[in-house]
Parts: sequence; structure tokens; C-alpha cells
Amino acid sequence: MPIPEFNEIKAPAMQFFADGKPHKVSEIYDALAKYFNLTEEERNEVLPSGTQRRWHNRANWACYDLFRAGLLDRPKRGLYIITESGKKVAEQKPKIIDRDFLMQFPQFVEFLQATGTKKTTGKALDQESESTVKNKTPEELIGTAYEQLHAALRKEVLDLVKKMDPFRFEHLVIDLLVEMGYGGSREEAAHVTKASGDEGIDGVINEDRLGLDVIYVQAKRWQDTVGRKEIQSFVGALAGKKAQKGVFITTSGFTDTAIEYAKDVQQKVILINGERLADLMIKHDIGVAKSHSYEIKHVDSDYFDQD
Repeated sequence: MPIPEFNEIKAPAMQFFADGKPHKVSEIYDALAKYFNLTEEERNEVLPSGTQRRWHNRANWACYDLFRAGLLDRPKRGLYIITESGKKVAEQKPKIIDRDFLMQFPQFVEFLQATGTKKTTGKALDQESESTVKNKTPEELIGTAYEQLHAALRKEVLDLVKKMDPFRFEHLVIDLLVEMGYGGSREEAAHVTKASGDEGIDGVINEDRLGLDVIYVQAKRWQDTVGRKEIQSFVGALAGKKAQKGVFITTSGFTDTAIEYAKDVQQKVILINGERLADLMIKHDIGVAKSHSYEIKHVDSDYFDQD
């Protein structure tokens, strides 16, 4: 089954805590993962940020909401125990405990008001957006927003790259490879990436600053999909140079036969399509600039646990 939303975790969590014993968060992860029959892959799926497992994030927030509603107590960070109010709720065995359910507890209402997450009059969300906000953890909402912004930026970058003239596009590729650590300095890269005639190779760049090995590059600002024929010609050009490494960059994409052919040849050939090109440009700050930066902090439990 898919990883349950954090609102779906709360009711089973209350039954887990109904034994009245204190439980570490690590125990909760394991016990509820078994309850939901999560696979190993589902347990280890990470958030878009790559900083935390999605399952851990949702279970954490489920317990935190219950704590803020007064149904769980937290003697110290990472340890929860059921309260008297929580025992009464557990006895009722509600099928679902979402944030609407928790609104019956004044301290949870105060918590939402204090954090600015309580819906205010005149700012009602549409049904789909409201459901998303209710069922996603804050980190997941940030991750979703980030993915949407990244996808929009990637498309905009790629659209602009496709409109560049071939000379500018060649310099873009040089700039990117240098920022990725290839070619030494910008001047050295510009020197070694001069066109090498009609042998099917657009440029050559050092793999390292000492020039111990070289990578042959072909960059095509194309609208049409690159097929096996073009990759085969590139590999033939590599063989003619007795080269073992090559990178084929295009603003479009590659056919399945082209991709399979590149995997099977003796040389190491890396294919970079338009979307990956744009992703690399964004990652290495080529043609983009930072507009906002948000720093997410968490409580330093070691500081507060000092005796």
C-alpha cells in the first residue's frame, strides 16, 4: 500500500500508545510500519529534499499533533506517553483522527493559531488545496512547492536555451562543464573545446585539471529527437580518436534505441537530454540566480537535555 498520510497514522498511533507505556519514536516507526504493511522500499523513501525518510517525517508529525492536542505527553524529545485525555480517545477507537477531529481540544486550536496554520475567514482554499494542506506535513508541502518551482524554472531555462544561436550554445556547454569541474580554467576549457573538423566531434575537454584524460563532447541544439544513427556516428568518431569517453548533449531527447546503443558500446558514452541539461544548469548556477533562501531549523535537544 502507499505510505499513509500523516492524518491516517494518528488513530493507529493512539491504539499503539494505549498500553500506557512510554515509547521512543524509533519504536513507533517500526510498529506502525508493520501495522500498515509497508515494504522496505516504502519505509526508506525519502523526501524531495533528501534529508529525511518520508515515513519517519509523517509518523513524527502525527505524534507531534497528538502531543499538541494533549493526547500524548512528551517527557523529552523523541519519547511519548499517552495522557488521560488520550486514553479516553483511545477507548473510543475513532477510525480517523485528523486535524478537524483535534480541533475539539482547545490547546490544539491555540497551537494552530500560534503557528498561523489555522484557516482564516475570507481565505478559504478550494477543496483540493485544502485537502492537500490537511494531509501533508510541512516538510512535504515545502518539498511539493520546491518541485513545482523547479519544474517551472527547468522549462523556462530549456526554452531559452533552445532559442540560443549555436555559438552561444557552445559557450554555454563550456561554462557548464567548467562549473562541473572539467577543463581546468575557463581559458583552458575554451582552448581545448575548439571544433575538431568534420570528424563528428564538436569539442574536447580535460577530465581533470592536469589533463590526464580527455572527454570528447558533441552538443546539438536540436528540436528533433536524437536517434541511434547520430550516436553511432559519435561513437565511430570516438573510435577514430582512440578515445574511451564521450558526452553527447542535446536540447531535445534520445530515442530508446539510441539509449540502448550507448549502453552497449565499449566506450563510456553519457547522454544528456534537454531536461537533464537544464537541471545541471540550475544545479551549477548557469543562467540562473538565487532569489530566495529559507533556513529550516530544529530544536537542539542536546542543549536542553544538559544536566
